[in-house]
This record gives sequence, structure tokens and C-alpha cells, in this order.
Amino acid sequence: MSTPQLTTGITLLGLGPGDPNLLTRLAWDWLEQISEIYLRTKQHPVVAGFPARLIVHSFDHQYERGEKFEEVYANIVEQVLELGRRPQGVTYAVPGHPFVAEATSPEIARRARAEGLPVRIIEGISFLEPVFSALEIDPFPRMAMMDAFELASLHHPNFPPDMPALITQIYDTFSASSVKLTLNAVYPDDHPVTLVHAAGTSGQIIETCKLFEIDRSEHIGLLTALYIPPLDSDTSLEAFQEVVARLRAPDGCPWDREQTHASLRKYLLEETYEALAALDAEDTDGLREELGDLMLQILLHAQIGSEEGEFTMAQVLQGIHRKIVRRHPHVFGEVQVSGVDGVLLNWQKLKEQERAENGEGDVKGMLDGVPKILPALSQAQEIQDRAARIGFDWPDIEPVFAKVVEELAEVRQAETDTERAAELGDLIFAVVNLVRWYKVDAESALRGTNQKFRDRFAYIEKRARETGRELGTLTLAEMDIWWEEAKDLDR
Repeated sequence: MSTPQLTTGITLLGLGPGDPNLLTRLAWDWLEQISEIYLRTKQHPVVAGFPARLIVHSFDHQYERGEKFEEVYANIVEQVLELGRRPQGVTYAVPGHPFVAEATSPEIARRARAEGLPVRIIEGISFLEPVFSALEIDPFPRMAMMDAFELASLHHPNFPPDMPALITQIYDTFSASSVKLTLNAVYPDDHPVTLVHAAGTSGQIIETCKLFEIDRSEHIGLLTALYIPPLDSDTSLEAFQEVVARLRAPDGCPWDREQTHASLRKYLLEETYEALAALDAEDTDGLREELGDLMLQILLHAQIGSEEGEFTMAQVLQGIHRKIVRRHPHVFGEVQVSGVDGVLLNWQKLKEQERAENGEGDVKGMLDGVPKILPALSQAQEIQDRAARIGFDWPDIEPVFAKVVEELAEVRQAETDTERAAELGDLIFAVVNLVRWYKVDAESALRGTNQKFRDRFAYIEKRARETGRELGTLTLAEMDIWWEEAKDLDR
């Protein structure tokens, strides 16, 4: 093997996972040739075996000064670039491999090449190989890998749960706890996991436990990684997309292959109402199932869109992602709002701005976005909500009551069927406004009453059967007795 030659610029050197025996021959030859080296951190077992004459500097002091890792890494990058501009250049060494789970080296290389500084890379064994050896697994054909700091900043894991995952750099119990909280959004507390401590060193420890126990480990340190086995193979959106695509494939299901956006319309509506019915019944198992049925309809439309060259599921997700982030600057930006009313008012302003940017400012009004296909009660309430956002509303609830009374009187005064129908519509609209003022959903309230009537009338039918009577032979007074019994049972 030829000995590396000294040149100017920046040399990025990987120190391997920790065991001095895993330092590459090329790296050792380079260490014997140079006179000084700069380390991101001295806290690495290989450092103790450096050649005695080698002058060693480190950036450990940056971790004590900086408040955030991003700030620390930015400072290190600037200093290494400055050192690299010297006639003798600089050798900058990091644990593992310079481009595996390392924030500084890629940025140093990018910046150096941009200004014409020579860049030399002396590779090292990363921490990944010893981790996979410790776990006795092959990361192929697929595995998600994430930094603990990034994962802990999320509220939901951003990788499919049917894929095994490796979470790196869990350096203390606090980061382990934060990672656990994020993972709990998908994985159960008792999901089996494996902690690998100090992989590739003489102090390597493999610890199998439950997910809820990871922040209780006594061995967590700078070289800790967490392996998460996958959930079942049918637990991810991507896996279900494959099922739907298979249904639509040439050798798939004849019925599914024949469907179009138009033919699926009624099923989308039916599944939506079935999900609402489960919500009304407070049936969580039913809701889970109905949401799955609704998801099937969404993915079928997305698959058809993809096949027809209209849009892909990725574009559907990207569109709603960007819209939600854009319309919540008080969450994802610096905008300050006061309470729910402030959120809704700002939401309306953003929609108006979007319409103007899309050239729709003079064409579409703020009520044009209320779908006319909505049930009449829902449509009425949404129209009133939108008008109220810009102040077109009563100042308090008393005029709302008065409006209901006024509309009821106008129904009584109507002289023709046409007038009466119009006034009844006005009355219902006024009652919906009253419902809205009490912050109740009109559609849900009426569905609840409908179900209540169904249950009580079914009780009358049951009592009639028990007494051998036909419903048509019962008097109103007799049926009312059983109606009151049903009400008592409800109470």
C-alpha cells in the first residue's frame, strides 16, 4: 500500500467506531506522516493510541460554549475551513466515517470545493458495521436510519412502521426519553427493541428490552444506538398503496380495474357517512374500520389519478402538507394570534391572499368554497361560520332567539305553499344559527335526534309485538305511553 503524500487543503479522516484495531491502514499511515491533527472530539478510544509525536487539538470546547448542536457544528466548519486555507492545510478527524452520521464533514467538503480548496477523504469504518454485527442483521433490502436528535424533535415518526429502523446517537437518558415519546405515536409500549452500546469497542453491550424501558438503561452514552424491529408488514400507507395498485393491475381484480373517479363517487360518499355514523355512536372500533374503508376510497382515486397521469399520491400529500403549513403560520411560523377566533380570521385572510395570487380574487367569493353537495344543515352552518369570521354576525345570542321567533311567525302568516316553503327554509336557517351560537354541530345534533327517535319508535314496535298488537291498531295515547317508557329507559 502506498503512503499518502502531504498536500495542501483539507483532509477529512475517519477514526473508525472505537477499537484501535479497526482503524484503517491508510488512516494509520496518514497519522504517522502528519505533525498535527484537529479532532471534532477527543472522546474516542482510538485517540489514546495516536503516535506520540502527533500534536492533537480538539473542538470539545465548542460543545461547552454553544447552546445548540447546529451552532457548535457551524463554528467547527468555519474554523476547519480557516485552517485549511493555511499553506500546510489541515487534517480534521471524526469518529467513524467522515460521511456517515456526521454533520460537519459534508459541509466542510462542500464549502471547500466551492472555494477551490483541495479535499482529501480518508475513509474509516463507520459505527454502522459494528452495530449490524452486534445485532447480527443485514440492513438490506431496506432499513430506516435516523438521528435521535432529529427524531426527538418530531411528534410522529417519519418512516414507515413496517420497516426496521436504527436510531443513532442516543447520547443520554433525556434523548432516549424524547425518542420514546415520538415512537409511542406508532409503536406500543411493549414493542421489543434492542439497545446497542459502544458497538465496535471492547465495552460493547447489547441490551434487549421493551420500548418503554429504553430511558431506564444504565449504559446509555455517546455510542448508543436503538434498533426497532418492524411492525407487521401491513401497517404502513406504502404497503396499502401497493395493495391498491395490485388490485388495479392488469392481472388484478376485474371490478377494481373497471372503476373510474365517477363510478367511485357514491362509495366515497357512503364511506364518509358510515364514518360519521361510527363517530355519532362513539364506536371507536367501528370508527377505526370505517376510516380504513374511507382510506381505501382515497387511495383508489389516487391510483386512478396516477394511472391517468393526473396526479400521484405524493402530490396529494404534498399539496395538503403545504396548504396546512401555509395556513398555520402561528404554529409553523412567527405569526401571533389570539384564540380560536384569531386563528379563523387569519385563516380567512390567508385564503383570500391565495385566491388573489391564483387570479381568483374578483371571481370567487368567500362562500364559494362551501361545497354545494354538503347536506343542507352542514352547508347552512358553514356559510354562517364563514360570514361570522368577518364580523357579519349578531353581537350576542338574544337577537338570534328573536330571529327564530320572527321566522316562526312568518311561517304562520304564509298564505301559499310556495311562501310557506320559503319561510320554513328561513326558519331552519335561523335555528341552525342558534345551534351554531351554542357551538354545536347542527348536522350531528339532528342525526342524534334522528337516532333517538329511531330507538324510541323501535321500542314501541317491540312492545306492540310483545302484546300481540298491530301498530296500525294502536291509538296515539297508547303509543305515547310506550314512548314515555322508552324515554325513561334512556334516562
